[in-house]
This record gives sequence, C-alpha cells and structure tokens, in this order.
Amino acid sequence: MTIMDIEQARFNMIEQQIRPWDVSDMHVLNIIQSVPREAFVSESQKNLAFADMEIPIGQNQVMMSPKIEARMLQSLNISTEDNILEVGAGSGFITACLAKMGNHVTTCEYFEDLSSIAKTRLQEQQVDNVDFLTGDIFNFTDTLDSYDIIAVTGSTPMQLNIFSKLLRNHGRLFCIIGEAPMMTARLITCVAENSYREENLFETVLPSLLSTSIEKVFSF
Repeated sequence: MTIMDIEQARFNMIEQQIRPWDVSDMHVLNIIQSVPREAFVSESQKNLAFADMEIPIGQNQVMMSPKIEARMLQSLNISTEDNILEVGAGSGFITACLAKMGNHVTTCEYFEDLSSIAKTRLQEQQVDNVDFLTGDIFNFTDTLDSYDIIAVTGSTPMQLNIFSKLLRNHGRLFCIIGEAPMMTARLITCVAENSYREENLFETVLPSLLSTSIEKVFSF
C-alpha cells in the first residue's frame, strides 16, 4: 500500500466503521488517527490493518476490530493523569493508544513472543511510558498497584472482582463477560470504597483471557 492508500484506508476506517458505532469523542478519534495501526501488524497483514475484522496475531490471539478498540477507549474516558493497567498487550496497538492518552501504562501479556513483539513496536514508535509484565496476570495481582483505568482485552466467563478491587476511587474497568456466541462489554466504575457501578455497553465475542492459575481467578 502506498502512503496515500494507507491514509485513505485510515480515513475510511474512522468514518465508515468507528464513527457509525457511536464513537464521537474527538480525543479518541484523534488518537486512533495518530497511532499508525499498520505498524502493529505483521508485514503480510498490512492490507488488513484497517479492515473491520479481528486480525490473528499468533497463539490463537487476535487484534480486536477497530470499532471495538475505539468503543473501549471512549468508554474509559481516559485523562492525561491516569495510571493504567492493560491485561493483554496483544499487538501493542491499544497499549500505544492508552499510553498516549494517559500518564503511564503497565501491561501484562501472557505470551513471551507477543510481549517481545509488542515491546519492539512500541519502542519503534517512541512510546516510552509503558512497563511490561510477561506471564499470567494472576501471578502479579498481589504486587500490583491500584489504577485509575484497567483495560482487560480478553473475555472471561464471569466478572472478576480481582480486577475491580485494583481500581482507585472513580477508577474505570473495561471487561468482556460471557461465553460465545454472546458476550457483553461492561464498564465498571468504582464510586466509593468497595462500591461499584456497572454499565453494559454492547455485545461482542472475544478470545478468552488465559490463566494457568484458574482457581485464583474466580474468587468473589
């Protein structure tokens, strides 16, 4: 694709996929516009970078479709002071968006090869306010800080209180709950200590969050 083709594809993605999916926040649209999505896919997938589809990235994981990514970013209402936890770095694209919108990102990627690729891509884009954890997120939860924003990019069959407990007051958590063929994207806001407001956003399907310590996960 030529530079002109890429920019036209990016414009079409925003105008034909993202805006019609109720994404109107100009800050989110500008971030999606400015972060080069094509830099976060493999060379053989460049022609798919702006398509309305999930892109396989290896290890049976996917890069979410652009409209899902944009809706997630919009729902989290991120400010420049926010410290962010991302569960599942994947391609690194959303990591880059979060890093440009917030203050600092801690991202945890289960697979070492995906983590290494995402880290390299972020370095190439000169995104330097990101720390990486590699492995099972539930092996780190006892040592993690609290966060203003938590973005969980893999689905879970049930809601996990282990994440909401990491939210600071007024913090926001995006997660996808349920099992195929029907899952629900949900925004959870900490309104006071141990008190949360839940909002169902939209229906979608996403690969499940991986864990080797499943007995720790469903502790409610």
